Amino acid sequence: MPYTDEPAVAVITPTGLSNRRLAYLEELYESLRWQTEVTWEWIIAPNGPRADPERIPELIAKDHRVRVCARPDPGPAPARNTALNYVSARFVAFADDDDRLPERSLAVRYDRAMDSGLRWVAGWSADWRVDGSLETRMCPTPVGRHEPGDVWTYWPTATGSKPPLGHCMLLTDTQLARAVGHGGLHKGEDYCAYPGTSRVPRRSCRLPTQ
Repeated sequence: MPYTDEPAVAVITPTGLSNRRLAYLEELYESLRWQTEVTWEWIIAPNGPRADPERIPELIAKDHRVRVCARPDPGPAPARNTALNYVSARFVAFADDDDRLPERSLAVRYDRAMDSGLRWVAGWSADWRVDGSLETRMCPTPVGRHEPGDVWTYWPTATGSKPPLGHCMLLTDTQLARAVGHGGLHKGEDYCAYPGTSRVPRRSCRLPTQ
């Protein structure tokens, strides 16, 4: 795609900026720098009264693609929702402060959304084990396009099983993300966003691994 300074995708990351999380935040930043096929902006949302923005590593703070939003009330839901007000890109993705984005993660989802007119696209996620291995989450939602509301039919049970999509799998139209928002729960606030996202009146899809 033609290069432009305008960000195509925003990545939102709430973080408490604790000592043990700063190294993870730097690793996430390094993985963002490998997203060279699509322009991006990174919205860091300090989460809670002890999350001093002055603790953000200097290399990150000096990057013109990085913006730090005002500290909201404590909690990940206020942090995510406040950060949405700072987004200028057409699409938005969420990444926790201990996540890493595989190379082309943003570009693959963005290109699929632009080529098809989809309002949201989901990829895959994996857990990085202590031994360095990756365990890909086997999501019950099949690869391909889905009618509004169909994603939730692949959730076998709400007890003892994970939802059909993971929060950080999604790339979502920014207007849709703002309209749906995140529920104000202490934990699981990200899952509150899925029913609204997956019921938009246009087909959406989940991408294959490759």
